[in-house]
Amino acid sequence: MANTQTSGSGNGTRGYRVWNFLSEYSLLLIFGALLALIWANTNAHGYHHFVEYPLLFNDFIGAHADKWLKHLKELKDPMAIEYATEAAAAARVLTVHYLINDVLMALFFAIAGKEVWEAVILKNGSLRGRKALTPLIATAGGMLGPIAIYFLIAIMTNQLPGLANGWAVPTATDIAFSYLIGRLVFGAGHPAVRFLLLLAIADDAAGLIILAIFYPQGDLAPEWLLVSFGVAALVYLLFNYLPRRKDVKRDEKVAAPKVHNRFGPWPYIIGGCVSWYGFQEAGIHPALGLLPIIPAIPHADNFQGFFAAAEETASDMLNTLEHALKTPVELILFFFGLANAGVAFSSMNAATWAVLGGLIIGKPLGIWIMGTLAANGLKLGLPEGMKNTDLVVLGMVAAIGFTVSLFVAAVAFPAGEFQEGAKMGALLSFAAAALSFVCGRLFKVEKKDM
Repeated sequence: MANTQTSGSGNGTRGYRVWNFLSEYSLLLIFGALLALIWANTNAHGYHHFVEYPLLFNDFIGAHADKWLKHLKELKDPMAIEYATEAAAAARVLTVHYLINDVLMALFFAIAGKEVWEAVILKNGSLRGRKALTPLIATAGGMLGPIAIYFLIAIMTNQLPGLANGWAVPTATDIAFSYLIGRLVFGAGHPAVRFLLLLAIADDAAGLIILAIFYPQGDLAPEWLLVSFGVAALVYLLFNYLPRRKDVKRDEKVAAPKVHNRFGPWPYIIGGCVSWYGFQEAGIHPALGLLPIIPAIPHADNFQGFFAAAEETASDMLNTLEHALKTPVELILFFFGLANAGVAFSSMNAATWAVLGGLIIGKPLGIWIMGTLAANGLKLGLPEGMKNTDLVVLGMVAAIGFTVSLFVAAVAFPAGEFQEGAKMGALLSFAAAALSFVCGRLFKVEKKDM
């Protein structure tokens, strides 16, 4: 999520900004997850009652009311009787869980999408050109390795039919936690840390594609995507392209700033809401619904990264919106942890070990194999100062799934034992943090500070 090019005194400033932001972000998320674990293991009924609580019965936004009611009956929650009439009269119900996972988490994925968009499209983006090839190939290994181990464990435990749909859960890398641990293991100035960022950005992009294609949230109605991409194209044309086009032949650029000042962020906010609704109606996870609008938002043609000091004062619309979302997203991630990490300790099962094995065994193995193939077999090389053995350690750091793994587990499995077990596997992937320090010692990582 940050620029891979660092130099001079700016390194220390940026390092402090990265550490400060991610520490705040991580603490809130961890606190929410710990609170959920305590709550679910001391008062499971109260916890699930809170998560599934209906905020609004309506015909436009929320989970399908009939499926929600069926789930309540399975939980033997008295709300199934209390709200049976309202659920029968409405098409959808906006629950606490839906509000957090499907509506508010769209802001989190918008920030992730913005970083991916910058890295790929801008002329000095970190995922452009030859410099990104080795991390990209290593990312492929970091996804194929976990999938292979996941299926192997599913087969060995004779649970393949029940676990088959959860193959994507261990492919995720939690960028914030991995980056924090990476800095501690390698040192803030080690090239492996920048390699890890490139890998995590690519992993985010692949994860978004997997969610959209393999985990639809209902009956697919792809015609609704025309609404999402249509409104994004319209917003881009009217509020980005045409004003800049007018300014091409002028010495003084006035059209684009005039549009910016007159309408502010509202065209993109309204367009984002319409795009989100299109994703919901299309049957694709609505948390991804803001992604089409990101390329429509004006952005300066430079890549600083979220933590760069230059972006703190960047005035282009995309960066302005991103920084406006920083604090809300921190709070959203607290509630995400609270609404998704409430797993009973007794819920460990084959899904737990398949997810955990995929992350802690498959992720490092896949990154090392494919990274070595790219660096040595394809002669693409590694960043100066980075060794082949660093790929193993980096792979273990990247094995912390947590946030995105929890999210994928919630959509890959229906509520029940496999979903709970998969979530526990995602939570236990924190063990990769301790294992990263062990691997660092074992492979004699040369720690490099700023």
